[in-house]
Amino acid sequence: MNAAKSLKKKNHFWLYAIAGVASLGGLLSGFDTGVISGALLFINDTWPLDSLQKGWVVSSALVGAVIGAAANGVLADVYGRKKVIIATALIFAVGSVICGFAVSVSWLIAGRMILGLAIGMVNFVVPLYLSEISPQRVRGMLVSLYQLAITAGILFSYLINRVFALTEHNWRWMLGSGLIPALILLIGISFLGDTPRWLISKRREKEAREIFVKIEPDANVDKHISEIRSAIENQEQKSSSRKIFASWMLMPVIVGIGMMFMQICTGINTIIYYTATIFKAAGFSSNIGALYATIGVGLVNFLMTFVAIFFTDKIGRKPLLYAGLAGITASLFVLGASFYFTAELGNSLKWVAIGSIVVFIASFAFSLGPIGWIVISEIMPLKIRGFAMSLCTMANFGFNFIVALTFPVLLEKIGEAYTFWIFGVIGIFSLFFTYFCLPETKGRSLEQIEKNWADRVPARKF
Repeated sequence: MNAAKSLKKKNHFWLYAIAGVASLGGLLSGFDTGVISGALLFINDTWPLDSLQKGWVVSSALVGAVIGAAANGVLADVYGRKKVIIATALIFAVGSVICGFAVSVSWLIAGRMILGLAIGMVNFVVPLYLSEISPQRVRGMLVSLYQLAITAGILFSYLINRVFALTEHNWRWMLGSGLIPALILLIGISFLGDTPRWLISKRREKEAREIFVKIEPDANVDKHISEIRSAIENQEQKSSSRKIFASWMLMPVIVGIGMMFMQICTGINTIIYYTATIFKAAGFSSNIGALYATIGVGLVNFLMTFVAIFFTDKIGRKPLLYAGLAGITASLFVLGASFYFTAELGNSLKWVAIGSIVVFIASFAFSLGPIGWIVISEIMPLKIRGFAMSLCTMANFGFNFIVALTFPVLLEKIGEAYTFWIFGVIGIFSLFFTYFCLPETKGRSLEQIEKNWADRVPARKF
């Protein structure tokens, strides 16, 4: 009996070790998303940039991300999830080195595009890997680890920004520091296996069985394999070689793209990319003061993600989304109002701005941030899961590119107040979309979710 318990503990540790290593991809994504916030203050000292150039330095990573997401779905379906994660680690390493040694703005933008290629790949493949390797009862929690890793990466980037702020070649050290976690991910992922579902889809059931026994020793492995094989066979019967994408598969893809629209177009990455810039506009006179404020925001972002980890599998995805979207929307309108009434607020403006941003980040961290990736990793049919998640990730970075590129221009043309109010209106739309179009996936197997779509069950009745 004690030996059985010991084996169970060992195997559960193995599952969490897999999730932890894979989630390092999220840390890299978060690091390269957040590090530009502080680095931008010092890049401008090396090469004076206008608002459009600033937008390009930030959003160039997103051009690469769209390309990475576009190619990734096919690669992950053909070569497997693990090999794609290995490739992203190598690309992160190369991009970090190029950014650190950039000799011109053009080289910096090129390096950022290469990093973006890796971001686009990792933001698709790691949630997919985690959702397919996780037992049903803890799937939401383990996929949430990816978002936790992103927030840890953002916080790490803010701390790195502060560490190197007063050194020579400060922004070069900031951007080049991504090399270290990239190498850790590369080494760690090399020792892991691929997901059972992908292995079964490639008729490698023996390997899938070995991994199932490791990650879920109490489960009926034969039943799991039978369910996955049955789902694959049903799809093959319904879809001819010329019609892999059946009509019923369209709805989950639309919902996934809508989820990505909500996640990005409520303004999260404008806050992450331009936190220091926003704080300076709100009244922080020094770069160091603005950087300290960003560290506080990063810490809130990291800590509040634990709410999603602990409660996603207990109370469900949609309740957390309702609560988070309410906080996001309210904070955006307050943040806009604080800039609109600048004269009346005076020196209090920066504290109202900090409060609003903290509420925004906290609300996003337990809702749209983790749940966006959880939902799209759960709702896609297995036959097109790689392609569909790739499409959603492309949409994510496409929206991200538009928002990041236009944000500095909007601030210049219409001002902070109206810019944040636009995001607030999108928050209201997102609440309606969540209510009417998003299925609740808590407590349902991936195969059951797929069957509901195939049977054309309305999303609200899952």
